[in-house]
Parts: sequence; structure tokens; C-alpha cells
Amino acid sequence: MKTKPAKSRRGYIQLYTGNGKGKTTAALGVAFRAMGRDLRTYIGQFMKGRRYGELTAARNTSLITIEQYGKRTLMHVKEIPSDDDVGMARRGLRKATQCMLSGDYDIIVFDEITTAHFFHLITLNEIIETINMKPGEVEVILTGRYAPPEIIEMADLVTEMKEIKHYYQQGVGARKGIEH
Repeated sequence: MKTKPAKSRRGYIQLYTGNGKGKTTAALGVAFRAMGRDLRTYIGQFMKGRRYGELTAARNTSLITIEQYGKRTLMHVKEIPSDDDVGMARRGLRKATQCMLSGDYDIIVFDEITTAHFFHLITLNEIIETINMKPGEVEVILTGRYAPPEIIEMADLVTEMKEIKHYYQQGVGARKGIEH
């Protein structure tokens, strides 16, 4: 199914973390750039079940696949995760890992995986084991807040998004086409 053999290039591990806006957007930017070179991307979105603009956009191409593994509601720090939340995250991790190993994708994005770890949906060992299975030519991108030091150490590229100022603090909610 692969459009181009990727054996001649090395895939790296990228991590976009921090409390600022733009982690998923950065990963989507890589997917969009890759699409321009006929590379295939699989994006597994953990803890997300809402309808975001990228889902609609991805339907317009066969080169980007996005699947969500979360409810339409947000989790809160003080909540104990439900069995449903844990089950969705684990299913997402299994599916994204299968895609990573399939040879059908050049790039795999584990969107919000470090946040899923923070909320006790996925263990640190599960993330480390997944990264260790990465085929040499596959690019892996992890996103989310609260990246553990062990994941930062394993990554080849780490970018921390730091919020300096955000209009959300002035009461501006998520806007269609900009934040969702």
C-alpha cells in the first residue's frame, strides 16, 4: 500500500510537549508536508472524541488517516479515569502500534499520548515499549503535555510549547477552523 519505499531514509522520534498551544498543530504540519511528498501518515488521537477540523480535512486525502480514541468530553485532573477511558486509550495504542509496524505508513503520530500517560490511561512502560518497536525508517511523533523525562531522553527532537499569552485568558473560546 505504501506509495514510496522509505527504506533509504531514517525515521526519527519527535516530541512536541509543554503547556502552550500548537503541539497537535505542529504534528499536523509534518503530516501535511509529508503528504506533499506522497508519504502516508497515521494519526491516533488519544483523549479526543470531538469533531476537529483536521478530521474533515483528512477525509480529502488518502495519505493522512486520523482516528480518535477518546470521549467527546474532557477529563479533569482530579478525576479517576473510567474503565472506558482506559480501554479507549489502550485500543488506540494497540492500533497506532499496529500501523507503525505494518509498513503502510511513513509517519505515525501518537497525539496527546503524554497527556494520556499523565491521566493514567497509558503507562510509561507501554510508551517506552512502543517506541522501542519503531521500525528504523518510520518517523514517530509524540505530542502532549507533561512529557516524562524518560520520553524526552528517548526523543531525537524535542520542542516545548510555552504559553506566554493566550486570548483564552480574556474569555475567547475555541474558534472553528482555528482551535478546532
